[in-house]
Parts: sequence; C-alpha cells; structure tokens
Amino acid sequence: MKTQILAHSQVQKIIKRMAYQIYEKHFDQKEILFAAVVGQGLDVAKLVQTELLAISKIKISLVEVVLSKDKPVFNSASAPLHDKICKGKAVILFDDVLNTGRTLVYAMHPFLQFEIKSIQVAVLVDRNHPSFPVAADYIGLSLQTTLQDHVTVSFKANKFSVYLE
Repeated sequence: MKTQILAHSQVQKIIKRMAYQIYEKHFDQKEILFAAVVGQGLDVAKLVQTELLAISKIKISLVEVVLSKDKPVFNSASAPLHDKICKGKAVILFDDVLNTGRTLVYAMHPFLQFEIKSIQVAVLVDRNHPSFPVAADYIGLSLQTTLQDHVTVSFKANKFSVYLE
C-alpha cells in the first residue's frame, strides 16, 4: 500500500526551511560546496541551492557524486574535484533519503583527500536505521519506519511528493 507522506507544497516548505538552516550555519562563508548523490540527491541539492541563492549572497558550487546506490564500494564514488574547488570549503552532501548511511559514507570518500573545512549531510527524509556512522545535519522529515518499509521520493513534472510503501 502506497501512502503519501508529503505533498508538493509540504516538500517546497521543507526545502525552503533547509535553505534557511544552511544559511544560519554558514552565513559568514563566501562559498559553500554542495555535493549531491546523482539521482534524487541532485534534485534536492538543486532545489535547496535555488532557495539559498534567493536569500543570500553565498556562492554555491555544485558537484555530482556518482556511485552505485545499490552496491556502493570503497573508491567507487567519483566526483569532478580538485584542490581549488575543495580547499577550505564547507561541503554539504545531499541525498534524498538516509536509511542505513551506506551510500553517504561512500559518497564522502572523494572529499577526504582534500583539505575541506567541514562536511555535513542534508537529506529530505531520514528513516533512522543507521548501520554506518552517518547522521544528517539538515533533515527535511524524520520518519520512523520499519526495515521492510520503502520511502519513495518523486520530483516528476515539478510535482514533488514523498511516499511510504
């Protein structure tokens, strides 16, 4: 059974709130590096970027982190990184849903070879089933689920929604 958890207007409000939270934490920064897990994580990052640019003058660079979400392995994540884009920057890593933390642990790896200022995690939905030492710093919705439940995020045709199956 598919149950809608968040409708379009609710997702928009959550994205706006996440942008304000990021601004409050990084208001003194000239530039932030948004890193997004390709797929829905990239969609979340772009939406937050749009909202953050509307309320601040912080420059935001966006890089895509490519890895297999089904079976991530060490050194499998890739991102177009170099010292100039990373050095001394605060990195915010985006994904749509935080379940066990596996994807985000592997997605962080490419950034660890650079002298970054910090790395934080932003997710639209946190399911609270940690198997890896990852906690989200910016959470749209914290949702208590069973391991058998599945959370689906949709950004199709500018109609945003989140479902629990």
